[in-house]
Amino acid sequence: MVHENQVEQSLLRMRVWMELRGLSSATISVYLRCTRRFIEHVAKPLDQVEVGDVEQYLLELVQKGRSPRTRNVNLAAIRFAFRSTLDRDASAAIPQAKVPRCSPEILSGSEVTRLLAATKSLKYQAIFMLAYGAGLRVSEVAALQTTDIDSERMLIHVRTGKTGPRYVMLSPRVLDALRAYWRAFRPAGPHLFPGGHAANKPDTFLSRNAIHRILVKAARKAGITKTVSPHTLRHSFATHLIETGADVRTVQMLLGHASIESTAAYLHLTTARLRQVPSPLDLIGTVRGQALG
Repeated sequence: MVHENQVEQSLLRMRVWMELRGLSSATISVYLRCTRRFIEHVAKPLDQVEVGDVEQYLLELVQKGRSPRTRNVNLAAIRFAFRSTLDRDASAAIPQAKVPRCSPEILSGSEVTRLLAATKSLKYQAIFMLAYGAGLRVSEVAALQTTDIDSERMLIHVRTGKTGPRYVMLSPRVLDALRAYWRAFRPAGPHLFPGGHAANKPDTFLSRNAIHRILVKAARKAGITKTVSPHTLRHSFATHLIETGADVRTVQMLLGHASIESTAAYLHLTTARLRQVPSPLDLIGTVRGQALG
């Protein structure tokens, strides 16, 4: 049996370590929630947990149909709990679940145009244009402050990126959308897109769930049948940049990826070059096809 105060002490120690590591508030929240569920499930303090307990917990997640990504997040949280509170890690030898590689949905240029046209709110139109026009994560868009928009240098200062602050381009069309939004709403607080009742809570910003919900509605209204999320706009930004000639290193800097391997994955999503390569069937009987015999 594990007492609630033991659980809270372990979670408090975890939180301190995660904050010292500089993990995002979203990651901290997820890890703490996963760890709490695990401790309550095994019903024993962490210092009494054995490798079999962790394996059995993960197997039960498999039986419940949890995805490999979800199971890996739980394993990562449990590992962090051990390493931050104990001198041993009962999960060290447990391998991560293999995550099937799947290509994200990419919108075409015409689909992006239709999506923006179907978005009548000036606020959300500006948000979607930021996500696609600058490749921002939804959390980065939501956390933008008015002072982050540098219209003189045509840059956006992203303060809350996963790998640290960075600058990205400020498209003239995005700037026009932001100015139209500003004239209509005049946000009072520091945040560019305040959430809730801005007059009562000037220090809050728009939630990611709200952005996702409005985006899905706009995509449906635009007749887009693909599965669309705010990250779809970021994926489309990166893929379209590479298709129009941007080098992978530049795209990596714009996206704020720590590793160029993460950015290189977008090379597999580009279709512009594939469409330019002729089939050998079409080359037979032509000058270029003489090498075929």
